[in-house]
Amino acid sequence: MSISSGVTESWITAFCSLMGHEYFAEISEEFIEDDFNLTGLQSQVPKFKEALEMILDVEPEDEYDSEDDLLDDIRDTRPSEQRHVRVASDLSAIETSAELLYGLIHQRYITSRQGIQQMLEKYERQDFGVCPRVFCNGCRVLPVGRTDTPGLDTVKLYCPSCQDLYTPPNSRFQTVDGAFFGTTFGCLFFMTFPELDVSGSPDGPVTSLPSAGSGKTSTSGQPVQINGVMTDNLAPGLGQGKIYEPKIYGFKVSERAKSGPRMKWLRMKPDNINELDESAIYHASQRDSGDGDGDAEMEAVDAQQAAINRRKKAPIRKRRVGASANVDPMNTNGIGGAG
Repeated sequence: MSISSGVTESWITAFCSLMGHEYFAEISEEFIEDDFNLTGLQSQVPKFKEALEMILDVEPEDEYDSEDDLLDDIRDTRPSEQRHVRVASDLSAIETSAELLYGLIHQRYITSRQGIQQMLEKYERQDFGVCPRVFCNGCRVLPVGRTDTPGLDTVKLYCPSCQDLYTPPNSRFQTVDGAFFGTTFGCLFFMTFPELDVSGSPDGPVTSLPSAGSGKTSTSGQPVQINGVMTDNLAPGLGQGKIYEPKIYGFKVSERAKSGPRMKWLRMKPDNINELDESAIYHASQRDSGDGDGDAEMEAVDAQQAAINRRKKAPIRKRRVGASANVDPMNTNGIGGAG
């Protein structure tokens, strides 16, 4: 804790201002004091009562029978200027529990209306950084977790342009628990703010996209919105021209070569976004089927599957080698064998 200009800094403010905690939002005390928001956390956090008192800057009081009694007493008697007076042997353990408790509450807070709005402000200020991938053109990223259970994995950065995860470039973030952000926040954020432009730009991303009713089109002949998602926000970092092509002296390396690109189809997306509108394809097939023979439906499904297959990598053909043939271990491209 630090004191500046005679004003005591709260525990929450001090915690969020620590180096490596820049990703965290400052949780409002009203959110923490709501019984519902702490449901089930008492069994996950050791020294729960003391940790909650530390977070809310409450002087330790007598024992309480339940969480409700503790929270009721905090609401009624908590002076803002009171500080902790504990022995040094207990303080370290309580501080560790307080950080764990704050992180678990933070996981829930950033999915609330107030919390997700705070994270939007940090996202627009580019507090979380940008995607390191070249073809994402500096798209802003979000901190997410790969699990909701603390102690299993550290925080990762999610890029909405290439829809991939990255390790934070600065080592001070690589000790932050990913469960403090959770698996829900990343997707919920972009569902809450679908108008955000995630296409990225070397000159700085644009904050919002044109609405569906503006009459504008993102791509010639394609809709502005599809399945409730802005077309320009459908993985803009993927597709034709957004995939690295290995070359040797200007010639592309074949996908069938052992040193060639692998799993390239995972970064492909259709040129015609309407191929992704499975609902429209299904209803169109139903209208065309008429007497219910299902021929039109099968044709639509076959056309969609054919489009998917075109985006996938061609299978590698294995050469049959006879039992008596001599295989040169230095021959990596299958060239130069006798016969």
